[in-house]
Amino acid sequence: MITKDKLKEYAAKLMFDMNEEEYETLEKEFEVILKQMDFIDHIEGIDQIEPMTFPYQIDHAKFRKDEIQDTLETEEALQNAANVDRNQVRVPKVVEEA
Repeated sequence: MITKDKLKEYAAKLMFDMNEEEYETLEKEFEVILKQMDFIDHIEGIDQIEPMTFPYQIDHAKFRKDEIQDTLETEEALQNAANVDRNQVRVPKVVEEA
Protein backbone atom coordinates (compact mmCIF):
# COMPACT_ATOMS: atom_id res chain seq x y z
CA MET A 1 0.00 0.00 0.00
CA ILE A 2 1.22 3.48 -0.82
CA THR A 3 0.52 6.00 1.91
CA LYS A 4 0.14 9.75 1.66
CA ASP A 5 3.38 10.14 3.63
CA LYS A 6 5.25 8.02 1.07
CA LEU A 7 3.73 10.05 -1.77
CA LYS A 8 4.88 13.26 -0.07
CA GLU A 9 8.36 11.81 0.33
CA TYR A 10 8.52 10.82 -3.35
CA ALA A 11 7.12 14.19 -4.46
CA ALA A 12 9.77 16.02 -2.44
CA LYS A 13 12.55 13.93 -3.98
CA LEU A 14 11.18 14.64 -7.46
CA MET A 15 10.64 18.31 -6.60
CA PHE A 16 6.87 18.16 -7.22
CA ASP A 17 4.64 20.70 -5.52
CA MET A 18 1.23 19.21 -4.66
CA ASN A 19 -1.58 20.21 -2.32
CA GLU A 20 -3.37 17.91 0.17
CA GLU A 21 -6.29 17.26 -2.18
CA GLU A 22 -3.92 16.08 -4.92
CA TYR A 23 -2.18 13.71 -2.49
CA GLU A 24 -5.55 12.24 -1.44
CA THR A 25 -6.57 11.77 -5.08
CA LEU A 26 -3.26 10.16 -5.95
CA GLU A 27 -3.44 7.87 -2.93
CA LYS A 28 -6.91 6.66 -4.04
CA GLU A 29 -5.71 6.17 -7.60
CA PHE A 30 -2.79 4.04 -6.41
CA GLU A 31 -5.22 1.92 -4.35
CA VAL A 32 -7.22 1.21 -7.50
CA ILE A 33 -4.10 0.42 -9.52
CA LEU A 34 -2.76 -1.96 -6.86
CA LYS A 35 -6.15 -3.75 -6.66
CA GLN A 36 -6.15 -4.12 -10.45
CA MET A 37 -2.61 -5.51 -10.41
CA ASP A 38 -3.57 -7.99 -7.69
CA PHE A 39 -6.63 -9.02 -9.72
CA ILE A 40 -4.52 -9.55 -12.84
CA ASP A 41 -2.03 -11.67 -10.90
CA HIS A 42 -4.85 -14.11 -10.06
CA ILE A 43 -5.98 -14.68 -13.67
CA GLU A 44 -5.29 -18.28 -14.60
CA GLY A 45 -2.68 -18.62 -17.34
CA ILE A 46 -1.72 -14.93 -17.33
CA ASP A 47 1.96 -15.87 -17.21
CA GLN A 48 1.55 -17.61 -20.58
CA ILE A 49 0.46 -14.41 -22.37
CA GLU A 50 3.08 -12.42 -24.28
CA PRO A 51 3.22 -8.74 -23.19
CA MET A 52 1.92 -6.18 -25.67
CA THR A 53 3.99 -3.40 -27.17
CA PHE A 54 0.87 -1.46 -28.16
CA PRO A 55 -2.70 -1.84 -26.84
CA TYR A 56 -4.03 -2.35 -30.38
CA GLN A 57 -2.80 -3.73 -33.69
CA ILE A 58 -0.81 -1.27 -35.82
CA ASP A 59 -0.36 -2.37 -39.40
CA HIS A 60 0.55 0.97 -40.97
CA ALA A 61 3.53 1.77 -38.73
CA LYS A 62 6.90 0.90 -40.13
CA PHE A 63 9.76 0.82 -37.68
CA ARG A 64 13.27 1.51 -38.85
CA LYS A 65 16.02 -0.96 -38.18
CA ASP A 66 18.51 -0.01 -35.50
CA GLU A 67 21.60 0.68 -37.52
CA ILE A 68 24.70 2.54 -36.42
CA GLN A 69 24.98 5.86 -38.21
CA ASP A 70 27.28 8.83 -37.79
CA THR A 71 28.37 9.08 -34.16
CA LEU A 72 30.00 11.77 -32.07
CA GLU A 73 33.43 11.46 -30.54
CA THR A 74 33.36 11.48 -26.72
CA GLU A 75 34.98 14.92 -26.48
CA GLU A 76 32.47 16.41 -28.91
CA ALA A 77 29.51 14.88 -27.06
CA LEU A 78 30.72 16.23 -23.71
CA GLN A 79 31.89 19.68 -24.80
CA ASN A 80 28.75 21.52 -23.57
CA ALA A 81 28.15 19.48 -20.41
CA ALA A 82 28.33 21.56 -17.23
CA ASN A 83 29.90 18.80 -15.11
CA VAL A 84 31.96 15.95 -16.59
CA ASP A 85 33.53 13.15 -14.56
CA ARG A 86 35.52 10.31 -16.19
CA ASN A 87 34.02 10.97 -19.64
CA GLN A 88 30.46 10.95 -18.27
CA VAL A 89 27.98 13.76 -17.69
CA ARG A 90 27.51 14.16 -13.94
CA VAL A 91 24.02 15.20 -12.81
CA PRO A 92 22.55 15.81 -9.34
CA LYS A 93 21.26 12.71 -7.57
CA VAL A 94 17.45 12.64 -7.56
CA VAL A 95 16.70 9.07 -6.51
CA GLU A 96 17.65 7.46 -3.23
CA GLU A 97 17.67 3.79 -2.42
CA ALA A 98 14.71 2.60 -0.35
